[in-house]
Parts: sequence; structure tokens; C-alpha cells
Amino acid sequence: MNNRRTGADNEQLAADYLAKRGMRIAARNFRTRRGEIDIIGYEGGYLVFVEVKYRSTDARGGALESVNLTKQTRICRAADYYRFIHNIGDDTNIRYDVIGIQGREITWIKNAFMHVF
Repeated sequence: MNNRRTGADNEQLAADYLAKRGMRIAARNFRTRRGEIDIIGYEGGYLVFVEVKYRSTDARGGALESVNLTKQTRICRAADYYRFIHNIGDDTNIRYDVIGIQGREITWIKNAFMHVF
């Protein structure tokens, strides 16, 4: 299976997982020059930007560990742009979550990182 297909399948798995746990999915695969966001949704009074990472094994490190500062910065820039084009004000509660899929095990880290400028 190619990497693009594997990524799409795991993003679908993550979206289904989140929806079953009460997140209302607003957008998927939001892309801009500034970066990309895999899933955008609403959960518990928050607008949530979700990064999905998959690893079949931990040979190259865990899925959750791969969301480094550079990736966080790109996600935050894309989130800022999403908020701008959708006229979402600064009074909206924002959260950055990470879904790690290691093999078939899913881990959801809420508030995984703070906004990076």
C-alpha cells in the first residue's frame, strides 16, 4: 500500500474514532501554503485542530513523538489561517490534539501542545 493511501486510511480511522467520542468534525485535510491540518472539529467547547500520525512499528520512534516543534509551528500557522478565513474570533477556545496510531492502537492526546508562533 502506498504512503498516501495509508495516510488517508488512518486519517479516516482517526476521524471515525473522534466522532464516536463526541467530536463534531468540521473539516478534514485543510491545506494552505502555511501548513496542513488533518482534522478540524468541535469538542467540549473547543475548536480542535488534530494532527494524525501513524507508525506501523516503533522502529523509527513512536507516532506521538513525531509531532516536533517544526510540525507544531506549521499546524499553528495553518490554524491561524483557518480561523482568519472562517472569521473565528480570539474569544473562541482553541485546542491542539494529536492522534497517534501505532499499528492498530489509537491514542488521543488532548491539548498535546500550546500554540506556537
